[in-house]
Amino acid sequence: MACRTVCRTLHRGFASSPAVVRPSSGGVHGQRSAVFSREQARQRALYPRTEKIEVVLHGPGLHGTLLIMNKGVSTPHSCARHLTEWHVKSSALALVDGEPWPLHKPLIQSCSLSLLSFKDKDPSLVNQAYWRSCAALLGQVLEDAFKDEYSVELLGIPELPVTSGAFCCDFVLDPQLDSWNPSEESMCSLIRGAQQLIHQDLPWESLEVTPSVALEVFSHSRCKQEEVEEKAAKSNNGTVVLYRCGDHVLLSGGPLVARTGLCSQYEVTAIHRLGEGAWGLHRRAQGLSLPFQLEAHHTVWRKLRSRATKLVTMPRESSSGAVPDLTLTQPPAPVHTHPPAPPQT
Repeated sequence: MACRTVCRTLHRGFASSPAVVRPSSGGVHGQRSAVFSREQARQRALYPRTEKIEVVLHGPGLHGTLLIMNKGVSTPHSCARHLTEWHVKSSALALVDGEPWPLHKPLIQSCSLSLLSFKDKDPSLVNQAYWRSCAALLGQVLEDAFKDEYSVELLGIPELPVTSGAFCCDFVLDPQLDSWNPSEESMCSLIRGAQQLIHQDLPWESLEVTPSVALEVFSHSRCKQEEVEEKAAKSNNGTVVLYRCGDHVLLSGGPLVARTGLCSQYEVTAIHRLGEGAWGLHRRAQGLSLPFQLEAHHTVWRKLRSRATKLVTMPRESSSGAVPDLTLTQPPAPVHTHPPAPPQT
């Protein structure tokens, strides 16, 4: 109830401001997901008849195993379902002909396939994909945390190594909320939002699209449109990769893990002010997580969490809207307010 009271107070305080008509967050999410579904269906229709491909599996106990799968339809996850329940539950990422491959991305030719998990001898690829996925999950929670009259603009997800101590998601809130600082209760609310998505065990669907499709997906966000243009310019074939989790569609700098249920311990540890940037007051949300296969003792977790509250900085980025390190400012003393209540359904 307190969150709703604060929201009403903020709304009254700005009642004299000119009304800004913006689509609801649910409407934006629905539009983005609809374009994703339409393009996904179009790509699947490129394979009107069943064409078989050979998939040769590699890994402990699988060397030389041959699966006959359907071109343009079957995914590495489909292959895992032909094996054991352990492969289905533990597989987080795949290698297709030696290249990192999302578990829910269709296979388009005969290939070799390795299913990767957090228990591999060299889990570096999986760990990086996991860190990236946790940041994507944090962005999804932030977008859903505020009522419709307050905009939330997600900036690019910083590509950080696991050794940075925290995954990050940069964002800009509605200018009306520039003075807002999260209370402990607010942080707990964000954590609950993440845990709900984890409990739903939602897949991260992958879709490679042309820039025109991606621009349509993000037609309500000039910030995201610029990110699409940047990623397309850096891509070898001029395309960009979209991911969908529930009805939330995002851009990513690399592959994500198979599903939200791979997360176990997960906390939102801090929200720092970065200062004024290209899109307004930039903030950096940070978090810490471990997958279900690698849970830590509570004493170790406390130490990791303490480290994850400290502001993570990164090299100056000249080609994006991110705020350079030189402009980073320390957050002011906390103000015990609550974020606006989530959109009512």
